[in-house]
Amino acid sequence: MKVYLDNCMFNRPFDDQGQIRIKLEAEAKLYIQQQIREGHLQLVWSYMLEFENAQNPFTDRRHAILQWRDLANLDVEESPQLLETAKMMLAKGIRVKDALHVACAISAGADYFLSTDDKLLKKLQTVNGITCLNPLDFVKEPS
Repeated sequence: MKVYLDNCMFNRPFDDQGQIRIKLEAEAKLYIQQQIREGHLQLVWSYMLEFENAQNPFTDRRHAILQWRDLANLDVEESPQLLETAKMMLAKGIRVKDALHVACAISAGADYFLSTDDKLLKKLQTVNGITCLNPLDFVKEPS
């Protein structure tokens, strides 16, 4: 099963854990990471993850997230078809970077697109056969 984690997913464990929702999402994200490490899930990486991560002002976070590129089973690069898919996402009211992340997931044939962005997930739910979920909902999904 292929999963695409957007940038906010990779950063969730670094967020303020004082709020219960953030703490639970971080725990779910860490569980998902463990499933990737154990080979139960295939991670999709992308040029958009690389781009956004490079802009992270925190060096330790940037390096920790970048290590996931080496564990990815697929690495999606920009293509004309991907950009066309992103334009379709923009037409749905999705922001540019988010549209490109979703297009990367579609391009890779991901089964799941995971994000902690409620507004984005509300606009997506299921797109091009990809189930779009919050990490808490993902870990509740039957295997």
